[in-house]
Amino acid sequence: MAVTKDSRIAVRLSADQEALIKRAAESEGATVTDFTVRATVTHAIDVLADRHVFVLNDAAWADFRAVLDRPVQTNPALVELLAEPSVFVDEA
Repeated sequence: MAVTKDSRIAVRLSADQEALIKRAAESEGATVTDFTVRATVTHAIDVLADRHVFVLNDAAWADFRAVLDRPVQTNPALVELLAEPSVFVDEA
């Protein structure tokens, strides 16, 4: 399903920055627009994922607190998984 793209962001670049972006897009076989949007969106996701402070409105804060205040529930599948040797530790 195609997404309607009806918003624009205009940026100013140095000639060197523009040349770099064009070379990188070309090396991936992408248009400058597709390359730039993909790189920008990827970076935006990374930046937001690394945030340590999240601002919530009153309703969202109440929902968050309610989840935190729920009693702990045992997850048998998780208990079983954590009892197995780690795939990240070399036992050799």
